[in-house]
Amino acid sequence: QVQLVESGGGLVQAGDSLRLSCAASGLTFSNYNMDWFRQAPGKEREFVAAISWSGGATHYGDSEKGRFTISRDNAKNTVYLSMNSLKPEDTAVYYCAAKSWTWSIRATSTDRYDYWGQGTQVTVSS
Repeated sequence: QVQLVESGGGLVQAGDSLRLSCAASGLTFSNYNMDWFRQAPGKEREFVAAISWSGGATHYGDSEKGRFTISRDNAKNTVYLSMNSLKPEDTAVYYCAAKSWTWSIRATSTDRYDYWGQGTQVTVSS
């Protein structure tokens, strides 16, 4: 049984930093590109960042470039999202997702993903 479990969310103030983690089990982690998405109330799920199976390539959404960093540790079956200079508009539920290494990391349509986590809430107060 495949599980993706996010953690690290919480309530922070604008300008603070957070690091989210997503621990994977039940799959061969290094066979998957890993992504982060987020969804704010009343909005569609939005692509945040992607990292290739090896960690050698990354791709970011426009609003996250320069503030967010995605990384992974294949020995720990974990992908991370480091978020700096957080803004109130970053408030959302953050999800990790796994898609086959055969997809480009720029292929971010939600139907490309095999597995999703349950999400972790990030709230940024002004």
